[in-house]
Amino acid sequence: MTTEFHGLTSDLIAAAQAAHRASILLATTKGVLRSQAVAAMAEALKRHQNDILEANTLDLEASREMAVPNLILEWLKLTPERIQTVAQLLKRLSELPDPIGRVMDASYQLEHCQTYSQLMPLGVIALVYEAFPELAALAAGLCIKTANSLILKGGSEASHSNAAIAQALWSAIEETGLPEGCLQVLSSDQGASIRDLIVQDQYVNLVIPYGRPSLVQQVVRQATAPVLRSAMGNCYLYWSPSGSLEAVRWMILDSHQSEPDPVNAIEKVLIHRSQNPSSLVMLWNSLREKGFELRGDGLLVTEFPELKLVDEQEWRQAYLDKIIAFKIVDSLEAAIAWINLHSSSHADCLVTESYQESRQFALGINSASTYINASPRFSRNPKRGDSIFLGMSNQKGQRRGPISLQSLTTMKHIIQGIGQF
Repeated sequence: MTTEFHGLTSDLIAAAQAAHRASILLATTKGVLRSQAVAAMAEALKRHQNDILEANTLDLEASREMAVPNLILEWLKLTPERIQTVAQLLKRLSELPDPIGRVMDASYQLEHCQTYSQLMPLGVIALVYEAFPELAALAAGLCIKTANSLILKGGSEASHSNAAIAQALWSAIEETGLPEGCLQVLSSDQGASIRDLIVQDQYVNLVIPYGRPSLVQQVVRQATAPVLRSAMGNCYLYWSPSGSLEAVRWMILDSHQSEPDPVNAIEKVLIHRSQNPSSLVMLWNSLREKGFELRGDGLLVTEFPELKLVDEQEWRQAYLDKIIAFKIVDSLEAAIAWINLHSSSHADCLVTESYQESRQFALGINSASTYINASPRFSRNPKRGDSIFLGMSNQKGQRRGPISLQSLTTMKHIIQGIGQF
């Protein structure tokens, strides 16, 4: 990811101003037109699929020559299936109810007035992302659906792919007559750094960083515009004495199946001290057969020398790879305390047969979501409900948890007098 700090460029300022102007117009467009634009984006991706794949091949070749990490290469590599998946997400998104203008009861009333709340667009959203070229299309769909303008700042490793996808999206926007400027793309050769963009709080109403923790932390530290922090990896699982080996095995393996970014992959497992050693060995053998590298704390490595010793700082870090570290704990309370101190705080898990333990875990874990005897596997398109997710956020506040349409809106309170003075 290009992170050098250049001076502000006229191109960036012009893009931010154009997105801001377009957002004002976009806020007044009808929901049916915005839905038509999102559906047109889906069709445009299909039409431009070959061009996008050719551009992606150029990016992959250049990235391999520059020794880009394998993790980024995996995120970068597009396939017909990945493009079709995003097209399907956009199609479904276009069919969802319009979130803008949704009226809700207010939590208070004033005398001689009717008070209610209404969802409104944020204005201009900036997505700063590594690799994941198709993420731009999904973000564009979510933003157009919520009447927000979007500024895209992708990594230099995906420059050709990002440009090809942008061309497809622009054709859909033009076709449906949305306000010009509602989608801005800052290419890597324009000289604008990440910092240049995320300090444009005069025009940018929300920044969403998506990628490795280092990128997210950089944006959080330097932004003057509000940030919706995304999270990936370093999810914990606590294996209670009553929990079954098969449940633990299934939850770990299934959590790593989301492609290309296993957001909620279980990377750390806490094991109660009384757990049967033979069960541990069976689990480890099964995971090794699936290609996982296993690590353990000092107690486990002493008893099982085949495990690699975990460095202390690893407990707080996401591997974003097929690596799992194990640690012995004395109780559920100790597990909760450790998870609250070390996990990424967006998805943590429990395997137990005890209802009391499940309630204690659910209430005690300080994370956006908890999974009890259920796989935390992340899906952008859940089979039930009316939601499409961009990612997961671990920050506290209104937008915690899955990043959905509602995450990209704000609340307006409307007080209507009844004519009594």
